[in-house]
Parts: sequence; C-alpha cells; structure tokens
Amino acid sequence: MYVVRPVELADIAALEALAAVTMPGVHTLPKTREKIADMIERSIASFAAHVDIPSEESYLLVLESPKDKTIVGTAAIFAAAGSNGTYFSFRNDVIQQVSRDLNISHSVHALTLCSELTGYSQLSSFYVGEREHGTPEAALLSRARLMFAVLAPHRFADRFFVPLAGVTDADGGSPFWDALGRKFFKMDFLDAERVIGGARNRTLIVELMPHYPVYVPLLPGDAQAAMGQIHPSGELAFNLLTAEGFEADDYIDIFDGGPILQAHKNSLRTFNGALQRRATAAAESPDRGREPQVRYAVASGAEHNFRAVITHCAALESQVNVALPADVLEALQIAEGDTVICVRI
Repeated sequence: MYVVRPVELADIAALEALAAVTMPGVHTLPKTREKIADMIERSIASFAAHVDIPSEESYLLVLESPKDKTIVGTAAIFAAAGSNGTYFSFRNDVIQQVSRDLNISHSVHALTLCSELTGYSQLSSFYVGEREHGTPEAALLSRARLMFAVLAPHRFADRFFVPLAGVTDADGGSPFWDALGRKFFKMDFLDAERVIGGARNRTLIVELMPHYPVYVPLLPGDAQAAMGQIHPSGELAFNLLTAEGFEADDYIDIFDGGPILQAHKNSLRTFNGALQRRATAAAESPDRGREPQVRYAVASGAEHNFRAVITHCAALESQVNVALPADVLEALQIAEGDTVICVRI
C-alpha cells in the first residue's frame, strides 16, 4: 500500500536521487543536498508549529512505495506565497485601443507584472516516478496536499495557485525568456533560474522586469506560442489539477511563460467532497466483497501526524463511520474511533 506522509530527515538521500532526474523549470526540488536538507527541516518545523495565520511555513509530502519503502514521489504546499516579500507573475490583460477619427476599435493582449498571487497558498514540487505515472497513487499524492488543508484550514489561505513549468527546448532554453526576460537580465534562461533559485519574490525581479504592460503582438511568434503552454512532463499535474477545479487563464510565469493555475478553495473538489468519518475496523466477512466498492483517498485527522492512503469501501455519503482494513489503519497510524477525512478519487 502506497502511503503519503510528511518528509523526514532520513529521506535526504532518496530526495537527492529524485532531484537528479531531469525536471524542467524551477517548480521542482532543489538540486543540492544542502538545499534539500534545508527544505526538509523547514517542512518538519512547519508540521510541528502551532499556526494561527499562514506565513512562511512549507510542507513537503512524499509518496512511499509499499515494496521496499522507497520514495517515489514528492509534493509540496507553501502556506503563503511571497510571505517574506512579494510573489510576482504576469497577468493576462486586454487593452482596448480606440480611434474615433479613424473609426477603429480593437483589443490588444498585454502582459502586466503583478503581485496579486502574494498571500495565496502555493502548490509545488509535484513529481512521481514512471511506474506511478498516471496511477491513482499519483492522484493521491497531488490531492493529499489539499486534504491536509481541509484538516488544517487555519494553516492556509482561501485561495491556491500552482505554477507549472513552461515550454523549453532540448538545451533547456525558453523561447519566452529569450524574447522578454533575457532583454532585462542579460543572461540565459538556465543561468537566470540558478541566480533566482526558484524564487519569484526576489527584489531583483521588480528591479529588472518591465514595469509597463508588454504588448504580446510585439513578441516573436515562438514566444507567443509558448505563453501558457506546459512542458510535456507537466501534463500529468495539469490534468490532475484541472480535474480538481483549478483554472489557468489569468496568470503566467514571468520567466518561462508557463501557466499558473489558481482557484478559490470552495471551487475545488477536495474541499467540496471531503467527508469526515470515524474509523472502524472492517469485518472480514465473505459478503463484504459483494458490496459495491468505491475508491477513496483517506487521510488521518491529526494535522501533526498526517498520512494518506487509497482504499476501497462502501459509499460513505449516508454513513457516519468508515470501515477500514487492518493494514489501512496501520498505514494511517490510527486506531478505531479516530477521525479521518475521505475523498472519492
């Protein structure tokens, strides 16, 4: 049984191996052991903290394989983007141009540097191995972040967003960056990403990026085509997130032009469909297998010991309890009578 759980210090080597896999953009794991260790320590401290208002907390979850307890996936959620500064993005705008003398009126697509996503909770660092790609376990890993937010709403904002890696070529170059960012930073895309270190809240961004609207028709065709497009490796995350209820029309990343999906929590399936139930031990009866079974993601109800798994059981809408097999109770580290959160998956 695959388990989603908070990252531990013992996972450093496993995360190092995952980070070595070629993953585009900056919305992934840090690349050095030192930075990975820092990320793990921040996550451990965040889970342990007593939070009243979301701030600099970051929570890193891992997907653990049942066979040899190896780490095969990661997913993170940051409590408040730009909590130590301002989170910058490009907003898609439409500027109306009118000439009464010529009787001409038309709309122009423009990009405006903005900080509107500052304070939103940010989903990030989603990755699963090839074997788990497209499986229910991948959906569990992505959704577990939001299940934790259901359990602990005081730790997060009411709105969430997710930046996805944009289009890059075989050499790691970005047509969007080459057309826009390079003009202001005077460096290649990958060099700029290394300087920024994945952040979108650095002061040098607002110092160097254009403060006035960028007229999209003035950009080269390949840069326009790249706007809002995801790297092929991000298609799984995109499909999971849009099925969840995220939308991707308003903002794009300031570096690679990748889409930024965002949503209010009330429009997300996990928040709307989460059922709080009391766990009971499933009876091992011969009739149990004949009942119609529904697949659920089930998460433990204690925010300081969060764990999530997939199980099958009878539909829960009209029940107050959820019957869980012994191995599920063990994986969640809960006992009969404990509260769990259940979401159809």
